[in-house]
Amino acid sequence: MLAAQTVSPVSVEERAGVDYAGGMTSPEDAAPDRTAGLEQLREQVSDLALVVARQTRTIERLVDAAKRPGGSATADVPLLVDLFALHTDAATCVVSASEADRPAFELLRAGLERLIVGRGGAVVAPPPGADFDARTMEAVDVRAATDTSADRTVAELLRPGLVVGERSVRPAAVVVFRSGQSSGDSVRQRNS
Repeated sequence: MLAAQTVSPVSVEERAGVDYAGGMTSPEDAAPDRTAGLEQLREQVSDLALVVARQTRTIERLVDAAKRPGGSATADVPLLVDLFALHTDAATCVVSASEADRPAFELLRAGLERLIVGRGGAVVAPPPGADFDARTMEAVDVRAATDTSADRTVAELLRPGLVVGERSVRPAAVVVFRSGQSSGDSVRQRNS
């Protein structure tokens, strides 16, 4: 049988001297350890608060940059213009190069286009039949449209264009269908 044990009440002073590792310490020794532990905890909380504040500022900057037009990276327009010039040269070489060289120039053209897009630009190359957009295209010539539904659509792409953000840096040169115009009637001749 188990014998009944009596538990005597423990005073606050005795409780303060208990070492939770199993031994007893004096109340005078426990206070400095607690103070040092609390000071260390305060420093850690302070350091953590600084880290959280820095991360919050970084996240806010990233969110603000993502909300700006053109994304987080500002486009380097002169670099994009140079890349676009290389892109158009490579596209010209694709058409005029020998059969053996065409795949290499096509890969170069595609790689340059990826660089342009990755830097915040876009190559404007409207296919025949696309609606004419005066913001990104320049009508170099017009052709008579036999079908009225083809009026003001792209007949032929002469040179691709470049758009950076919302800005057209180099408009695409196109030939446009117009109903009621005679064939070969140049836009510049009409405007002069």
